[in-house]
Amino acid sequence: MISFPRPPFTYNYQVDIEINNLKNYKNTAPGRAIPSKSSNHLLIATWNIANLGLQDRNDNDYQLIAEMISWFDMVALQEVYDNLIGLRSIMQNLPPSFKVIFSDKAGNNERSAFLYDTTSDKITPLEKFGEIAVPPKDHKYIKFPNVQQKFTGFDRNPFLVSFKAGDLRFLLVNVHLFYGGDSKKDRERRALEAYATSRWADLRQKSKNAYVRDIIVLGDFNLPKVEPGDLIYSALRRRGLRRPLHSTRIYSNISNDKEYDQIMFFPGHTKKDFTGKMGIFDFDGALFPDLWQTRTEKQFRSFLRYYIS
Repeated sequence: MISFPRPPFTYNYQVDIEINNLKNYKNTAPGRAIPSKSSNHLLIATWNIANLGLQDRNDNDYQLIAEMISWFDMVALQEVYDNLIGLRSIMQNLPPSFKVIFSDKAGNNERSAFLYDTTSDKITPLEKFGEIAVPPKDHKYIKFPNVQQKFTGFDRNPFLVSFKAGDLRFLLVNVHLFYGGDSKKDRERRALEAYATSRWADLRQKSKNAYVRDIIVLGDFNLPKVEPGDLIYSALRRRGLRRPLHSTRIYSNISNDKEYDQIMFFPGHTKKDFTGKMGIFDFDGALFPDLWQTRTEKQFRSFLRYYIS
């Protein structure tokens, strides 16, 4: 994992003031509303917290991160460093009802993690967990039109865990696709990883041996645009994964011009229970107003809400 450069200055802030700024922004800013947690809804989010465990953050920083995570029932995290100090620091600032499941390290010394709120036993982990791995004999099936290079495996195998919430049994697949850069070679490699993820999810949800059939794929897809013709987006959709319309159009990267963070699923029970509420929370609109042009927390959080009973 490459560390972002440390700002050449010290910045002090009052965490209580910044938490109030976050809450006011969530509650009053147009297009930034996040539904409140409730017993008959499931609120899921994904967040790439850049360099989590690699950057030298302080307790105030972790309090701010934990505050936003606490608004949700479940949060998938990407870019968790092999050293778990960052993840542990978040957990220390969350209510004790929050639990965590995380993967081993993969490419870039990164882990993936799921944080979930066990209040009232609304969410229960089930038996199945693991990673998406494509056997070498099946690499030949991972191909996409106009992509010449061959699939040789994931840089970071997508991490999957099954859960139950009400009558909804589902599998969350936490993805952080290869990025590299904007070269044709790197985009093609990313497209092959995207297609491999979509193909695996399609085959599993159709299998007679499927443990659960409702599969939600979420995370950092390093996706330039959600539009026809985009290579990565087309690869994700090729086997049936669908991304519901966002309630708002807000980009999710530092430069505010890409739609990296997404949550996708197949039509079916998962889509039927989707409430139609999905969006991006761009927290830099609330935090550190005198520094917003220079602070880099990288990704914003994408979220959606489901009905459960």
